[in-house]
Amino acid sequence: MRMALHQPDIAQNTGTILRLCACLGIEAHIVEPAGFPTSDRAFRRAGMDYLDQVVVVRHTSWEAFDAFRRRDSLRLVLLTARAQASYLEHAFGADDIVMLGRESAGVPDEVHAAADIRVKIPMRPGLRSLNVAMAAAMVAGEAMRQGGPSGWLVAELPARR
Repeated sequence: MRMALHQPDIAQNTGTILRLCACLGIEAHIVEPAGFPTSDRAFRRAGMDYLDQVVVVRHTSWEAFDAFRRRDSLRLVLLTARAQASYLEHAFGADDIVMLGRESAGVPDEVHAAADIRVKIPMRPGLRSLNVAMAAAMVAGEAMRQGGPSGWLVAELPARR
């Protein structure tokens, strides 16, 4: 399983999700542009002390990301409040890449339409959404409960590029 952030707005949320990915061995993808600098240097300056423990793949655009995931036959699982199915009903697999939308706007319609599966976190009526980092943790926890970490965790980190 992999986790992707679509044009994240808030550096602190991204840092929290990268730390989650580092601790659980999940590969992280950032679809740019982001609302803040996403270089290794910027993350280190912000105190991201787990950066050497996480695989971060940066994509220059939605189109570049979509080409990557299609080339590698990855199933795009979009976490969205517009979904009908609960994330608890999805059988997570090694070929899933879970995408979380921009904090301020979610994802554009073209990303929504390209998703293979759309899931949501069930919530009380009238409430808009959870914090994106909290949502990421919930989904990662469910994926682990279903059978992770064996089979989809990043066991060893590749050399930094």
